[in-house]
Amino acid sequence: MIRNYFVIGILAGLSFFSCDHKNPRMAFRDGYYTAEMKDFDSYGWKEFISIQINNGYIVTVEYNARNISGFVKSWDPDYMRTMNASDGIYPNKYTRMYATALLSLQNVDFVEAISGATTSYYSFVRLAKAAIKQAREGSKQVALVDVPAEEP
Repeated sequence: MIRNYFVIGILAGLSFFSCDHKNPRMAFRDGYYTAEMKDFDSYGWKEFISIQINNGYIVTVEYNARNISGFVKSWDPDYMRTMNASDGIYPNKYTRMYATALLSLQNVDFVEAISGATTSYYSFVRLAKAAIKQAREGSKQVALVDVPAEEP
């Protein structure tokens, strides 16, 4: 008798978490979603994020920036050396750290800022939220995000 209640409880719990309206991750539509800044920042970079959703989960995240010629920020060794010397971090490191955090936490609201890369953190959060919104809507268009004048 007790075993029957236990099995019923387990099945009820599983059905609770599998409903779209009960589990927000399940509201994601499978596919690839991208968001990018509308304009280049004052340093000449345009940040972007691409996420892949599979079975309601974020399974890949790419976060980076490109300059007008398409060169990727995290591949710029001069930028890396300069930023690392002054801030103790560099784009190839913090872009991977932010992407990994979103991938493991599955919620951008739980991703924490990295010291020395806080401006990029605010951009990351704005871009991730825009891409996640696209995933919820199933919109394959690139979401364009305004470049903030300055974050708090």
